[in-house]
Amino acid sequence: MKRFELTFTFLQLPLDYFMLILAAFTAYSLRFAKITTAIRPVIFNLPWDKYWPLALIVAGGWIAIFAISGLYSTNPNRKLTSELNRVFFACATGFAAITIYVFFTFQKFDSRFLVLASWILAVIYVCAARITLRLLKILCYRLGLGLRRTVIIGSGEVEEQILKTFTTYSHFGYKIVAQVPHFSLEKFNSLKKSGVDEIIFTNPKSHEEEALQAIDFANENHITFKYSADLFATISSNMSVSTIAGIPIIELRRTRLGGWGSLLKRLADIVGSLFLIIVLSPVFLITSIVIAIESGFPIIYKNERVGQEGEKFLTLKFRSMYQKYCTGDQFGKDGEEALKLEKKLIEEKSEKKGPVYKIKNDPRITPFGRFIRCFSIDEFPQFFNVLKGEMSLVGPRPHQPREVNKYEKWHKTVLAIKPGITGITQISGRSNLSFDEEARLDIFYIEHWSLFTDLVILIKTPFIVLRKTGSII
Repeated sequence: MKRFELTFTFLQLPLDYFMLILAAFTAYSLRFAKITTAIRPVIFNLPWDKYWPLALIVAGGWIAIFAISGLYSTNPNRKLTSELNRVFFACATGFAAITIYVFFTFQKFDSRFLVLASWILAVIYVCAARITLRLLKILCYRLGLGLRRTVIIGSGEVEEQILKTFTTYSHFGYKIVAQVPHFSLEKFNSLKKSGVDEIIFTNPKSHEEEALQAIDFANENHITFKYSADLFATISSNMSVSTIAGIPIIELRRTRLGGWGSLLKRLADIVGSLFLIIVLSPVFLITSIVIAIESGFPIIYKNERVGQEGEKFLTLKFRSMYQKYCTGDQFGKDGEEALKLEKKLIEEKSEKKGPVYKIKNDPRITPFGRFIRCFSIDEFPQFFNVLKGEMSLVGPRPHQPREVNKYEKWHKTVLAIKPGITGITQISGRSNLSFDEEARLDIFYIEHWSLFTDLVILIKTPFIVLRKTGSII
């Protein structure tokens, strides 16, 4: 469901850009058409080879205006009329910007027809594209694709009105899988198995405890939580307001990392990880050779971790332990014995309390392994995890399934986004923090994410590593 919505949101930008360029090219063709030149001959000098690069640049500027106007919002419930109004005013703003630029820079006004025709055609083309995309989305909904599997909690007029709207009009994109008067953990655990994307809470007479239980359940299981506007007096720092059947509905978002935020972060991850892999390739080569000489193959150690929304994946690390002490399926029976030893060491030497552990003066580490851990070089292969999309450059620590199984409910909020190679906990004390402190910092990062925050964390990380206050992961 989330990928479906994100795909349509992403398609809007290149489609808008294409339509703006098409409008500019159509206007130029019309100006030189016989029917137009017969009315008014061409007296300006603006050849095609100068016109088309200018059109590409101006179209890019209009896209920026579109973005500022909120035309790339990920709100799936925004009305088409509201969207088309935004398109009109955004195009008008672009037209005004061109006019003001020509006026104040004293440029020769080559053709008023070109500018006026481009503006009118841009409005028509972009609106047509938006309508076509909306119709395609509705068609997908009617075919049962991308529907948001929804449970409505509540009873009364509001609940009945929303239920009737969703069942009557498929273009809203909702599929009601259940309607219950009150939240029940047992009931929702059974519904979870069949798949639930959203919970809409419409019971104004509910107790605060029931509402909070529903929110906890939604956060723990990575389900979107929405409620009718009269339920809560408090305001979330991350919320989205929309109307369904004329009723104000507020969505509590776990993070700003939705829609374009997630796309920007993913783009930054791809570019950043590729750059770092290339720059650090000599370190990769030297480290691989030393490990092979010191303790043989395999050089890379794969360890199962829990990622975004509970998905499991294998993190890649340079092996820093002797082979006989490495856990995991890749080491066969030795891995089973190593796991028993690890559990014993955790009981005797773990420096941390809570779900995670950190073994003090770990005897299983090789001399070179101790060196690469000191400078976090053993984490470098995880740039390939980032490139693959399993991790991010910045995010919460990825933990093992046995550690995640010991999480308290509120801890599971950190699974809302992809785990990172570094994060806010690493620059705020690194391994010296308790697990609860780490979780609170990670949740703060999730709720207040921005690209600027990621940049600050990435810049600070090398300095923290050089201070040798512990490994990153």
